Amino acid sequence: MDMFAYRIVPMIVIDDPEDADQLGRALVAGGLPVAEVTLRTDAAAESIAIMSEIAGLTVGAGTIIKPEQVELVVEAGAKFLVSPGLRTDIVREAQLAGRPILPGAVTPSEVMAAEALGVETVEFFPANLYGGPAAVKELAAPFANVRFVPTGGITPANMAEYLALSCVPAVSGSWIVPPNLIAEQRFEAISQLCREAVALAASL
Repeated sequence: MDMFAYRIVPMIVIDDPEDADQLGRALVAGGLPVAEVTLRTDAAAESIAIMSEIAGLTVGAGTIIKPEQVELVVEAGAKFLVSPGLRTDIVREAQLAGRPILPGAVTPSEVMAAEALGVETVEFFPANLYGGPAAVKELAAPFANVRFVPTGGITPANMAEYLALSCVPAVSGSWIVPPNLIAEQRFEAISQLCREAVALAASL
């Protein structure tokens, strides 16, 4: 599945791998079968492995900050990788593993460096601190072949501004899968947030 098919990629922080199966099924039930599980907790790799077994769910790994993490998450089943910044060794490891990677890029120099590595889609993070939609639009102007996935501060209230830009195939956000709902095992509530997000993106 195209990870950008629904124009939204839920960014997930999970603390307990025992929640991973129900969480993954909640995403599928909510019509948003894609997930970026961030390596911000010790539960991330195991959770990726569990969620990767769920039929129809495309699972990726985020917050890749060291090249050795690439092998870890690829072995766990991650189908795509996301990094908050641009490191040549991380990009190369992902490419050797045959996985698409979105490195972080928020300056012209970083975008040019990503292009030189053969990367066509980058993460614009943190979008809210680096100028929002206006900054993405201006940054994209000289780079006609580069796409930007804004992350950081994305909400239902502002996602339309980003998705209106032709250079933005999708946005990534954590509001769809709040950590408190996972902790409280309110998976139907997560499914409902997925439905609302998908409907909103489809209406734009």
